[in-house]
Amino acid sequence: MAETLLDRGAAEAIAGGWHGDPFAALGPQKRGKTWEITAFVPGAERLWVLAGKKADEAVPYFGIPGLFTHQMAKRIDYRLRAQGDGNEWEFDDPFRFGPVLGELDEYLLGEGTHKRLWQVLGAHLITHEGVDGVHFAVWAPNAERVSVVGDFNIWDGRRHPMRRRGPTGVWEIFVPGLGEGATYKYEIKGAGGVLTPLKADPVGFGSEHPPANASVVRKIGGKWHDGDWLKTRASHHTIDAPISVYEVHLGSWRRAPGDRMLSYMELGEQLVDYAADMGFTHIELLPVSEYPFDGSWGYQPVGLFAPTIRHGTPTEFRAFVDAAHAKGIGILLDWVPGHFPTDAHGLGRFDGTALYEHQDPREGFHQDWNTLIYNYGRVEVQNYLVSNALYWLEEYHIDGLRVDAVASMLYRDYSRKDGEWVPNRDGGRENYEAIAVLQHMNITAYGEVPGVMTIAEESTAFPGVSRPVNHGGLGFGFKWNMGWMNDTLSYMQKDPLFRKYHHHLMTFGLHYAWSENYLLPISHDEVVHGKGSMLSKMPGNAWEKFANLRAYYGFMWAHPGKKLLFMGQEFAQGAEWNHNRSLDWHQLDIEEHKGVQSLVRDLNRIYRDTPALHLNDCRPEGFAWIESNDAEAGVYAWVRKGAAKDKMVVAVVNMTPVERSYRLGLPAAGRWSELLNTDSTVYGGGNRGNLGRVSTEKTPWHGQAQSALVTLPPLSAVYLQQD
Repeated sequence: MAETLLDRGAAEAIAGGWHGDPFAALGPQKRGKTWEITAFVPGAERLWVLAGKKADEAVPYFGIPGLFTHQMAKRIDYRLRAQGDGNEWEFDDPFRFGPVLGELDEYLLGEGTHKRLWQVLGAHLITHEGVDGVHFAVWAPNAERVSVVGDFNIWDGRRHPMRRRGPTGVWEIFVPGLGEGATYKYEIKGAGGVLTPLKADPVGFGSEHPPANASVVRKIGGKWHDGDWLKTRASHHTIDAPISVYEVHLGSWRRAPGDRMLSYMELGEQLVDYAADMGFTHIELLPVSEYPFDGSWGYQPVGLFAPTIRHGTPTEFRAFVDAAHAKGIGILLDWVPGHFPTDAHGLGRFDGTALYEHQDPREGFHQDWNTLIYNYGRVEVQNYLVSNALYWLEEYHIDGLRVDAVASMLYRDYSRKDGEWVPNRDGGRENYEAIAVLQHMNITAYGEVPGVMTIAEESTAFPGVSRPVNHGGLGFGFKWNMGWMNDTLSYMQKDPLFRKYHHHLMTFGLHYAWSENYLLPISHDEVVHGKGSMLSKMPGNAWEKFANLRAYYGFMWAHPGKKLLFMGQEFAQGAEWNHNRSLDWHQLDIEEHKGVQSLVRDLNRIYRDTPALHLNDCRPEGFAWIESNDAEAGVYAWVRKGAAKDKMVVAVVNMTPVERSYRLGLPAAGRWSELLNTDSTVYGGGNRGNLGRVSTEKTPWHGQAQSALVTLPPLSAVYLQQD
């Protein structure tokens, strides 16, 4: 056998784990006129090349244990058999396989325009050149060497160094014989050969159970049965539709015996059935993309493409969504493109450089949350985020995305003092690059996946959040009305004796109600960090607390705007939310809590079934004040209108603990039925009301040609519907 033609320097680089182009040295190589197989198998003392029934022993490379060469006349398909330390094992050589990524993928990756990034990056179970295995691909443009490591190779970065794909910055390798469930990370040598901490896969579909944090090879499978839902989905997401959202943290909604978190399969029965029974149209999940720290509730994600393993696999998460669609309930996901945590296995300095984040901490570090900010101006990062949004919509049939902390993205000086931020190219505070990402995301979501909706949690008066991009807006479908929430909760927490001095906190939202497509949110943020529960915010004795809360919900459901409640608020949980334990479901044994739950169920039913209460949620022609200035009595009254054929609804709210016989102007003569009264005994009230209906008299009042004497129970909301 001729002496090996493998260069000594290349051999030492392979064995040392610093060779930047391992596929140029390992596997079958044409060296001169001869084909030579080079294999590096640490721990092997002998190695055979198997071709058909033939087994040829390879030659050890002098002075480098585990490195072998074998010369042959032509290139062949082969396997390897190794022997060492009393063991023998047989395997396919990963370095005999050609690349997986095609020229078009390479072009789009290099350009940063690959809409479906997850189809080419990450870990994919495939059959390549007739062999089953896993294809790994990762973007690390400034790395000198990238290896995939895991239990399958004893976490040894010398065993599976990856192939660099030209100028794209992407590295790939096909590892034959690997299957679903394999754990892995990337070992990356940055500039100067400095190793980064082992990195989880930025496009990995699965993760280990926290606190372990390796990526896991996962298949996204399972049949869909939601064709009928998808055909009609768009009609559930228009500004005309009744949208009532139940916001849920999956880990603490309900626990199984032994304080175990419910699985996606269990949630697909219990949570979906409950939300359907309560009349909610959508379930919004706090972030489910994998996150290392339970206490972040998912808002500091590391695995943006991995549904958290806390409740099951990607296939099981798919089944959960499918179960919701079977009950006519949409699933919304909280999506977090505003920042990412500094955990060593995450995106921070991924290839030894500030790759996903800004180098300058004035642009790249969130002081409030000790997190890193994406470099939105980098096309590959923009592509990563927009593709991730599309991934959830396409692969999991998610019906919409609620985008977290949009304000922190829009402004370069968000929560920063002078000198702590970098102005934009025009010297201003707007973050043009982040704005472009949000616009691009919305264009892609609405353009690629018909019938979905996007919602912005945006707490400032930034113009055009829910205006289409081609009209100068950000392109969201809806915006959380944070101003309404802050004003009205501030009012409700005041003693009724003093509410008259703050009367217009409840009316101010109507001054800007039509500037955006609004959703009224009473979210998880209002029942954490010492803010107490919704019930504990309410003033007065125990009866008054429940009455205040019922009146507030009555006010909210009749107010223009879509609705959102966080779990537990629908039955007036007494304690502040705790992510570490179940909601206090036992409180439903108490009549007052059961009453609030019944009220929310009825509010959802009435809202859904009554066009006047939802059809013009986002249009001024559906609303008119009847009485907005009666601060002394603490009374508010308004009319809601749908289409011309729809019956009008008048809502009247008494925010004082005094029963009133109140003359109320009504917009039409005749009889008006009492559609809802939050003081009903069914809801835990005192059953004071109007015996089911009122009739108008020809007494002009409140600018109307007719009026009626209406009984307003203390701390109550009453809905009257035109007969």
